[in-house]
Amino acid sequence: MGSSMDVLEMAVMLSSLLLPASPLARDHQDLTTRNLNMTFDPREWKLSWECQENATNVACFMIHKEGPFKKKPEAKACHCTFSPLPLSDGVTFEVKMTINQSLFMGRLNYPNSGGEGTAPQNISCFIYDARFMNCTWEKGPAAPGDIQYFLYVRASEKEETECPHYRSDSGTHVACHFDDLQYLTFHNYFLVNGTSQQVGIQFSDLFLSLQEIERISPPANTSVTCNTSHCLIRWEKPRTYHRLSHWDLQYQLDIRQQGSEDGDDPKPVPKRKTPAPCTSTCWWFWEPSPSPWSSGFFLRGSL
Repeated sequence: MGSSMDVLEMAVMLSSLLLPASPLARDHQDLTTRNLNMTFDPREWKLSWECQENATNVACFMIHKEGPFKKKPEAKACHCTFSPLPLSDGVTFEVKMTINQSLFMGRLNYPNSGGEGTAPQNISCFIYDARFMNCTWEKGPAAPGDIQYFLYVRASEKEETECPHYRSDSGTHVACHFDDLQYLTFHNYFLVNGTSQQVGIQFSDLFLSLQEIERISPPANTSVTCNTSHCLIRWEKPRTYHRLSHWDLQYQLDIRQQGSEDGDDPKPVPKRKTPAPCTSTCWWFWEPSPSPWSSGFFLRGSL
C-alpha cells in the first residue's frame, strides 16, 4: 500500500512539472530588448521613441523612487508624457509593445551623472515680504575646490530663469536672491547644477509650491479700542505673494497680564457675541477697561 502511494505521489509531481508555463511566465521569457532610439525631454517630461510598424499594446513605464508609473500613449503616438517629479535620484524609462505576436521592450536610463557627493545639499527657498525670495544650499561633501553652482527656476512650461543675484562663500555660489517673482506659478521646479574642471558634478532638484515656502508677514495696522464695557481689536490681513482669502489665514490672539513673561501661559480671551459687524480680522470681547491683564497682546497669523 505504501509503495502504491509513493508511485501516486511521484506521478502527481511529474504531471505538475510537465504543465505548460503560464502566459505571464511565457511573456517574460519571450521579452526581447530592442533599440527604439528612445529620448527623454526633462523640460516637457516627454518620453519619445522610434515608431515601429504593426506595434500594438504599447505601454510606457517610469521607474522612479516614488514608485513605478505606467502610461498608455494616444493611438499611433510614439511618445508618453509623465507627471513631473525630481530627477536627481535617477530614473529609468521602459517602452513595451507587441509586434507580430512577439513582445519587445526598449529601455532608457536617465542617471544623475557626476562624482558621488558633488551635488549641492539642503536646498531651501522661502518667499518673504510678498515680493522677495531667497534660496540657499550647501556644498556637496566631495565637491572639488573649483566647484561652482548655478540655480535655475522653472514655472510650469515657461523658460528657465537663472538666479539674478548670487551670494558666494569662498568664491562658490551658496545662495541666491530674487527681487522679481512675477514668473512664478503655484508649483515651481528648482534645479541647482554645477561645473568643475576636475570632475563631473551631479545636480539636485525639487518641486516647491508657493504655499509651502512663503513666510507670512505679521498682521498690519493693529489697533485696540476699549471702553468701560468691552474692547475691540482690529488688524489688516498681511500682504502675500500667493493670493489668500480670509478663510486661508488663521489668527491666534494672546492677551497677557501686565508684567508677565513670554513663557507664561496667556489668559484665555473671553470672546462673546459680537454686537457690531466684525470680520475675520477683528476680535470683540467683553472686558471692562482698564484691566490688569489687558495691557499687552500678541497677534500671530498662520496658514
